[in-house]
Amino acid sequence: MSTVDATERTATTTTPAAYVWAGLRIALGWVFLWAFLDKTFGLGFATEREAAWLEGGSPTEGFLAFGTKGPFADFYQGMAGAAFADWLFMIGLLGIGLALILGIGMRIAAVTGALLLVLMWTAALWPENNPFMDDHLVYAGLLVGLALAHAEDTLGFGRTWGGLPIVKKNPWLK
Repeated sequence: MSTVDATERTATTTTPAAYVWAGLRIALGWVFLWAFLDKTFGLGFATEREAAWLEGGSPTEGFLAFGTKGPFADFYQGMAGAAFADWLFMIGLLGIGLALILGIGMRIAAVTGALLLVLMWTAALWPENNPFMDDHLVYAGLLVGLALAHAEDTLGFGRTWGGLPIVKKNPWLK
């Protein structure tokens, strides 16, 4: 990183805007982590206890079997309740949520989170209240903005994470 880049990055992590980005990062991380916790333990918000993953329920079956519509409905309905879909979805929710809350692995979290959200958007085409836009696309855009704004460096472990030898050698882990 050049001196100019370092100066610019320091400035962008100490301004009021940096705290707004950090707050949004943590809030969106909680959205992902909460979905994981509720689906795992059946906390009674979106998932009842008897439908919890730990009780043998499928975190993807309800949405994919009954919530999908539009041009990709058959594709997604074919995956409803499949173990691979459940595991990928739950690992994604947990990993993305923790990465965002902790401020580590933002590039991976932004890419995988945006991909997950766009896939969820395609599963529910077309949105009920808008011709094409819904919260999945807004969250996907927010993830990209968080990574570009280096939101991991404010109120997070981004600087420490970025200084690890393995991360320095493999910048895609940043």
